[in-house]
Amino acid sequence: MAVILVVDDDPRLRDSFAKLIALEGYTPLTAASGEEGIARLKADKPDVVVMDVRMQGISGIEALERMKAADPHTPVIIMTAYGATDTAIEAVNKGAFDYILKPFDIPEMLGLISQALDASRQAKAGQENGAEAAQAPPVSLVGQSRVMREVYKQLGRVAATDATVLVQGESGTGKELAARALWSYSPRKGRPFVVVNCVAIPETLLESELFGHEKGAFTGAAQRRAGKIEQAMGGTVFLDEIGDMPLSIQAKLLRLLQEKQIERLGGKGPIPVDVRIIAATNRDLDAAIAEGRFREDLYYRLQVVRILLPPLRERKEDIPQLAEHFLAQHAAGAGTASPGVTPDGLAALTAHDWPGNVRELSNVLHKTLIFSRGLPIGPEDVRAAIAERSPEAGAESPADLEEALKRYAAQAVAAGGPDLFAHVTDRFAAVVLAEALRVTGGNRSQAARLLGLSRPTLLAKMEKLGLVVEASVRIGDVLP
Repeated sequence: MAVILVVDDDPRLRDSFAKLIALEGYTPLTAASGEEGIARLKADKPDVVVMDVRMQGISGIEALERMKAADPHTPVIIMTAYGATDTAIEAVNKGAFDYILKPFDIPEMLGLISQALDASRQAKAGQENGAEAAQAPPVSLVGQSRVMREVYKQLGRVAATDATVLVQGESGTGKELAARALWSYSPRKGRPFVVVNCVAIPETLLESELFGHEKGAFTGAAQRRAGKIEQAMGGTVFLDEIGDMPLSIQAKLLRLLQEKQIERLGGKGPIPVDVRIIAATNRDLDAAIAEGRFREDLYYRLQVVRILLPPLRERKEDIPQLAEHFLAQHAAGAGTASPGVTPDGLAALTAHDWPGNVRELSNVLHKTLIFSRGLPIGPEDVRAAIAERSPEAGAESPADLEEALKRYAAQAVAAGGPDLFAHVTDRFAAVVLAEALRVTGGNRSQAARLLGLSRPTLLAKMEKLGLVVEASVRIGDVLP
């Protein structure tokens, strides 16, 4: 008869859980603290442990670590009423079989115990289950919907490995946050995390940016330069928007994944490298392969593990928690308190489909906060902010804007000229500053808060760029 150990400092929960386990034909054991649970694990050798996170004495996470050190093969199911992202990822990362939120659904818990018992039998037959990893700080993924809990489990299980990961999802779903979570909970967390946006760098520069170049490799290469991959030695490289990577560079990335080697532009031999690759895209790579725009062999190398982030419209139950998180974040940046959201305001947020996903929600809440005057965010505030963000007739779509930016960058780089980078970035800065001033009706203090700048810094940048409050710079004024 299988033995189930329940560890919880709530005596009523322990007793009721023990009765439930006995009714299912299992032998129940109980412990009132993490320390007692560890002792019972060592003495009684249960088949499965079910343990709470928040207890008097050591936490369930610390008890989990000690249990896995004492007996790595016994599955541990973590219970928590607090459901934080870092708890979810950390528990699975440290070897928990699974985690479940309290109050839990009894059939779901019994199903988990049954699965854990199967794993326990396999472990006792000689198969190891799980791996330990070093502790890491929490990350900013937010939400406790069922689909997000599955994402956290995937992140926790793969973080401690060195597997290449492909993160897919629509724009604004948090792909970089997922990549940072993988790095934060990996053995490489003390080493660099380098981000390369494959669509933001012109094709003519991307190869050098990734792999580096030797002196004289091309016009303007006055000295040797290590690329992003070498700079990340021992750490993690996050290749964002990899679906837009040119085919010529895809071949070199494939060599990196296969042989753990790179070659600088103009180099005379391979350079061994030790990096973990995490890639992300919002593109349909199967379609790109069919159209000859993406290498099939690279696709299979990248998706050793594939993590799919759901769009916000498929996890609307997370919107209240996300709204609270973003309002607190933006309010802290502005040095104010979060005004909160009224029930009708939450209803308005939930009714929207959020084509821009979590990023759009964050931006809308930032805007409502600026104009809230300290009052709770209501439905009118939400609808006004959403309407202002909706594309006007004739306005650029995100895809059109991206293409326009790429064309401008390519033309600027091809034209060259002194202080090219400063010239280009100043022109874009002028657009961003003018738009912030337009949105805030020319209020410099509000514009500074919106941009995350101090008011003196904003004024200095306005003076440098020759901007006045009435300035109205459109993207068409900057891009050809």
